[in-house]
Amino acid sequence: MASDGATYDSNETGSWLVCTACGTQFPTSDREKTKTCFICDDPRQFTPQTGQAFTTLNEIRSRAKNTWTPFKGDSRFISIVTEPKVGIGQRAILIKTPKGNVLWDCITLLDEETIAKIRGLGGLKAIVISHPHYYTTHVEWAKAFDCPVYLAKEDKEWTTQSSAHQVFVEDTELDIKIDGEPSGVKALKLGGHFPGSFVALYDEHLLIADTLVSTPSGLGSWDTDAVGVARTRPKGMNSYSFMWSIPNMIPLRPSELERMWGILKKYDFSSTHGAFLGADIVKTVPEMKQRVLESMQIQIRYMGYDEHAFLNETVG
Repeated sequence: MASDGATYDSNETGSWLVCTACGTQFPTSDREKTKTCFICDDPRQFTPQTGQAFTTLNEIRSRAKNTWTPFKGDSRFISIVTEPKVGIGQRAILIKTPKGNVLWDCITLLDEETIAKIRGLGGLKAIVISHPHYYTTHVEWAKAFDCPVYLAKEDKEWTTQSSAHQVFVEDTELDIKIDGEPSGVKALKLGGHFPGSFVALYDEHLLIADTLVSTPSGLGSWDTDAVGVARTRPKGMNSYSFMWSIPNMIPLRPSELERMWGILKKYDFSSTHGAFLGADIVKTVPEMKQRVLESMQIQIRYMGYDEHAFLNETVG
């Protein structure tokens, strides 16, 4: 499908259909023309037990609003989440750099209040989206802020609209530039969940979306016991899982984890920030990299590959 409009027009697009399950916008108001969501029909996603349904941006705007939560201890990052939940319920993350603002991932709800809030913070210079489940209304956002939106070329087939604002990235590693100069934000194409799944890195903060899935044992705290005595984290616990399908619980194969690690191990990061509020792990560079590697090795071992060579890999 294609979208011909070059500028943002909320009146034109407010009645276009939005999948209630994943939040993806389709460029039509005709419910006879679009009856299913091909993103939710993919085995990585699902259609709810209640069946396929569509809403519109106008309907969402009438009942929901976006909330703003700065990262604890670092106000350069602001999580944007829609309440009540729309679609999958992920967050977008506004990254404030000296060169300008970059938006990591996208959410469906774009309204005048959100546009005014972001413009008050300096607008947007670029948008980077991790994978197709979060494509949502990215063309709307790109038009509203007249900025490029970076998507993986491998995942182009999952777009429902075409736009001159879309930039399909072929490279594995991309420095996001603003007015021709590096912003400091780097997009790393790790693949896995989707062939082009990205993570983003800025000043040792690794924004992971669903490319790495933060687990309860990764988010849990073992710093002290019930009476306040210091303790260490028990051995053998993972911090992340690596999934082809998160909701349908289909893991990635060992060779894919090995390939992903080959890209990620070159970079230092002291925290990870997942797709949802509260999915933040903040430690040190050595511990974070060790946690990622150990999580990959735990997954490989418990999939039955006890002799896999990757089990001997070290952070090094």
